[in-house]
Amino acid sequence: MMVLKKRNLLLTAGLLGSFAALPAWAAKDVTIAVASNFTTLDPYDANDTLSQAVAKSFYQGLFGFDKDMKLQNVLAESYQVSSDGLNYTIKLRSGVKFQDGTEFNAAAVKANLDRASNPDNHLKRFNLFKVVSATEVIDPTTVKITLSQPFSAFINTLASPVAAMISPEALKKYGKDIGFHPVGTGPYEFVTWNQTDFVKVKKFDGYWKPGYPKLDSITWRPVVDNNTRAAMLQTGEANFAFPIPFEQAKLLEKNSKLDLVTSPSIMQRYISLNVTQKPFDNPKVREAINYAINRDALAKVAFAGYATPATGIVPPSIQYAQSYPAPEYNPAKARELLKEAGYPDGFTTALWSSHNHSTAQKVLQFTQQQLAQVGIKVQLTAMDAGQRAAQVEDKGQKESGVRMFYTGWSASTGEANWALTPLFATQSWPPTIFNTAFYSNPQVDKDLTDALNTTDGEKKSALYKDAQDRIWKDQPWVPLVVEKLVSANTKNLTGFYVMPDTSFSFDDADLK
Repeated sequence: MMVLKKRNLLLTAGLLGSFAALPAWAAKDVTIAVASNFTTLDPYDANDTLSQAVAKSFYQGLFGFDKDMKLQNVLAESYQVSSDGLNYTIKLRSGVKFQDGTEFNAAAVKANLDRASNPDNHLKRFNLFKVVSATEVIDPTTVKITLSQPFSAFINTLASPVAAMISPEALKKYGKDIGFHPVGTGPYEFVTWNQTDFVKVKKFDGYWKPGYPKLDSITWRPVVDNNTRAAMLQTGEANFAFPIPFEQAKLLEKNSKLDLVTSPSIMQRYISLNVTQKPFDNPKVREAINYAINRDALAKVAFAGYATPATGIVPPSIQYAQSYPAPEYNPAKARELLKEAGYPDGFTTALWSSHNHSTAQKVLQFTQQQLAQVGIKVQLTAMDAGQRAAQVEDKGQKESGVRMFYTGWSASTGEANWALTPLFATQSWPPTIFNTAFYSNPQVDKDLTDALNTTDGEKKSALYKDAQDRIWKDQPWVPLVVEKLVSANTKNLTGFYVMPDTSFSFDDADLK
């Protein structure tokens, strides 16, 4: 009997040892392959949608958008607006904590909005918050925000990824370095940022929403080369990739382990022309460049048909967007206009791109070939995020080397103000925001300001129409295409979406 007992004990120990060697469950770790590097993890100081999208891992705002860009409450439960449009009283969700244990309350909201609305902080998104004149704590779950003037897009602004609630204790601790040490109320907490390789976040066990998040970790990995991103999906190195190289979409669609998803966007691709510099200060030169580019061919060559030629300066799905006859492709007319402008033999200039991924490279090369046919020789530079920040975003008009600049914009607030003001208002010249054309039209400025001061839909529509009519006539841009969004994911990843503004929705993401 003693021998039998000893054998049983040994057997039991062996079985326990075998079980202990196995993981209790498979970790739900996913890798997301994206197209470019991140500039900062401070949404208030980011000019690019991707950096703000990644920050949604650990940050939340008072309001937000669902995957279809519909407004929803997040850290706020409700709000009321005074009849004069100047006072917003917001009721906050209770029982929420930041990832460092700090309580989320009205004082935390005040700390964030005081920081965002202070011009001395020189935050890139200051213009969205400069109308905030005071934020007052009524009680721990009630905050009153007073504006200096009516701003009818204010709740949409608070719903955009930029308006994150950051731990006030973290703000005190890290100050200007908060972009490297994010602490929010979101479903995941920050682990590490290898600035050349990845950002990793892990499940926040103290998240206020029961049962969430469903994933254990997310690794955000910048992969500039389109083909490498697609290959990572096929080998299983990535669970989700965006954007998918358009030319490989059909191939990936045939892969039984992957889902290819095409969705509408509000991403407008364009080339801005620095109207303060020769030869782009001449309206005939700007008109000539618009005639010189075949947008239908560009959509096919660079985007494999996953884009539509632009018919305005605001994507059609944005409220109050105006459409115009598509710019005609007419190289002969372009050469004639250049001759009238005093450039019969064309000229040489620089074309920069805000991204260096494969699609951007194709757009640059196509544009270079098109412009060469009318005598305009362009030298190409495709920038990474660091170059873009240093050479474009941080330079004022006098120091700027921008001449022609290929980039894109999606209005993360989902409305016309943020589709127009950052790109065309005089106050939005870099380094303030992103008017890389250094365009200035006093009536456009007035239209954009007046539109925010009224809640009358008809007046607002008329003002935005007038602004767009004037900008379309002045041609500080070469509007190119509105992209379609093409992403792909492994079939076992669910609930991860690209939103129309090219941000991401992943609150319900799960690995089956």
